[in-house]
Amino acid sequence: MTAFTVALVLVVAAAGLLRWRRPAWYWMTFGVTLASLRVLVRYASVMDACGLTVPPPRWRLALARIANRPVPDSRPPRILRFRPTRTGLVLRLGLRPGQDAFDVAAASDRLRHSFSMYGVTSREVRSGVVEVRMTGYDVLKRVQMPAKVDTRPMRVPVALREDGSVHYRDYRAVPHALTLGATESGKSVYQRNLVAGLAPMDVALVGIDCKQGVELFPLARRFSALADNPDTAADLLDALVSRMEGVYQLIRAEQRITSAVPDAEIAADIWDLPDDIRPVPVVVLVDEVAELALFASKEEEKRRDRIITALVRLAQLGRAAGIYLEICGQRFGSELGKGITMLRAQLTARTAHRVNDETSANMAFGDISPDAVLAAIQIPAETRGLAIAGDSTGGWHRIRAPHTSLRQAVNTCNRHADRTPALPELAPFRPELVSSSEALVPLSKTAPVTA
Repeated sequence: MTAFTVALVLVVAAAGLLRWRRPAWYWMTFGVTLASLRVLVRYASVMDACGLTVPPPRWRLALARIANRPVPDSRPPRILRFRPTRTGLVLRLGLRPGQDAFDVAAASDRLRHSFSMYGVTSREVRSGVVEVRMTGYDVLKRVQMPAKVDTRPMRVPVALREDGSVHYRDYRAVPHALTLGATESGKSVYQRNLVAGLAPMDVALVGIDCKQGVELFPLARRFSALADNPDTAADLLDALVSRMEGVYQLIRAEQRITSAVPDAEIAADIWDLPDDIRPVPVVVLVDEVAELALFASKEEEKRRDRIITALVRLAQLGRAAGIYLEICGQRFGSELGKGITMLRAQLTARTAHRVNDETSANMAFGDISPDAVLAAIQIPAETRGLAIAGDSTGGWHRIRAPHTSLRQAVNTCNRHADRTPALPELAPFRPELVSSSEALVPLSKTAPVTA
């Protein structure tokens, strides 16, 4: 008996230590079993307490009266599937007649407390079927991406959602995106994850970094073109517009619209073209869009209008030509001048890191979801990298990208430098690679003055 007691105490102590220091390990060893039993045992009573049950049908009530039996209990949604995961539990529920997916979503917080889980989210799979995802611990506190992710072309896993699923940046589904966030909010880490995910793919990366290239130029070996000032950026964007027009001419020449060609084989974008003639897709990353929109003189105003016009044209017409935009900034509103709101209307994917005021959050989600605005302004300053991701459908998620240092991103880009395509239109903007022996002398180390 003493040995059993000692073993039990050691197991409980180990479980408590794991839950404190390694929540993921605790969940995989102890938590998943305890949570599964808790959910299955409490399911009927919790659903009844949360108002997610319906009265029995009339024919059952009639049979109970005829047979002089007790009135049947109310019925909760049917459990169609119960699946443990590495971060929580997934329940697929079949709704009863009269129930709605909104009822389950509205009761998510009550379900979280009743089942003693960290978080509960729900989504409608199809009519009458709702998937409820429960997380057993805070998966965003220490982000660990799963070993196996969906690796389709132009689909990059960039972050982890609060329900434990992977957040993807799918360029073919959502071509253009806007990323906002204050200083030290985690935008740079998010951008590094994006570049590191795109590096192994057959894609051309184009960067515009008006902070003298301090963010993107260390990754230059994987970039087909880079600009570090507004003047170069204006010329680079004009070259991208010219490339877009050339790609459209290629698509038009290869459409082959005849009565013998099936509808599915008529080319309307680069992905309908044969592999041997398909142009390389281009992802354009703009690190700080405000630097492109600000001006202090008439000449700079003309340059600014030229830049914004090119960006708007690429956002409106670039998808079919395989040109995708990633616009980053601290603020993105009408105070940046004409054409900005027109550009924002084309940026479907929205991601907002910590912002300093509600107005900045409204710039990202004001026309999408008021709930996402509230969630964005509640991000604490100490959780760098935490963000709200949404799209034009009104849905949004809390996400957090895994920490990727600049050295890790540089190593990834250097490892896949052979995949960097040389585009003729962008040849004048190809970054010049400088060896360490040719690097500039730091300002603190001035050369000695000779007599």
